[in-house]
Amino acid sequence: MDSNSEIKETNTIFLTGPDGILGNNLIPILIGKGYQVRAFIQKGRNAAFTESLGAQIVYGDILNREDISEAMVGCDYVIHAAANTNIWPTRDKMIWEVNVEGTRNVVQAILANKITKMIHIGTANSFGFGSKSNPGNETMPYACAPYRLDYMDSKYEAQKLVLNAVKESRLPAVILNPTFMIGPYDFKPSSGQLILSVYKNKVPGYTNGGRNYVYVKDAATAIANALEKGKVGECYILGNENLSYQEIFDKISKATGAKPIKRSIPSVGTIGLGAILSIVGKIFNYNPGVSLPVAKISVHEQYYSNAKAVRELGLPQTPIDLALQDAFQWLKNAGYL
Repeated sequence: MDSNSEIKETNTIFLTGPDGILGNNLIPILIGKGYQVRAFIQKGRNAAFTESLGAQIVYGDILNREDISEAMVGCDYVIHAAANTNIWPTRDKMIWEVNVEGTRNVVQAILANKITKMIHIGTANSFGFGSKSNPGNETMPYACAPYRLDYMDSKYEAQKLVLNAVKESRLPAVILNPTFMIGPYDFKPSSGQLILSVYKNKVPGYTNGGRNYVYVKDAATAIANALEKGKVGECYILGNENLSYQEIFDKISKATGAKPIKRSIPSVGTIGLGAILSIVGKIFNYNPGVSLPVAKISVHEQYYSNAKAVRELGLPQTPIDLALQDAFQWLKNAGYL
């Protein structure tokens, strides 16, 4: 065993949000690198799978600063991945409390515990997006405010909070901004729901927009690398392939054996449908699936560059076709089909 491995074996990582698709894929990579993982899980949640990965479980509330600070004692690093990712209702006070106030609590606990480095998990949506020929990058200003979606707005505010703490309080933080992550252990499911919808022929057609996709294990590898390679105060977009919705649906169809989606849905019709479903959802208090903000997002090209993360963090670039196959096989084995 080399000296670096011996040093790493004494290092403990405090991980918030350990039981989402990212955390489930991140923990084995961290443990494989010789780190110990202390998983901070909300009281009342089932931690059996997280514990089976080899993590130490501690329970607490992200909105309780004392819970966080006490659970963090003795840790060397913090990876803050916990977030409220709900996009319905589009406006929700709890989203802001978890994503902004929860992050503030984590930052204060880090400063109190003199943590060596913080990795804050943001979202690529906190930067301006672009076209395939001129994709968005870490220098482009936030452009998602017109969608009026609290998830995006709150994650952007949390990112600003962390960056301000870097400047004003010398917080040793690096921000990583994943795009749309695809892969296994997606218990919710999150991105897996897109795969299931195509597989079950529940997608009527494709819109004119597109987005960036990344294999969740590639994102997790870059996060682990950032513990050593990430530069304090810097942001890194973790992405891979920029694909139109027609292109991603074709890839999902091939990976799952589903019927190809051939129908193109006009932007005007998409936005009109989103507006109607949002009204109905509010009246009858249910998630419409396609709200007005989601409809607007779906007709825009939200493409990003991964160049900085590939260059500085060694972000792997597994083909999305393989990511989809891995995700679908896991969904199949887990009984989601």
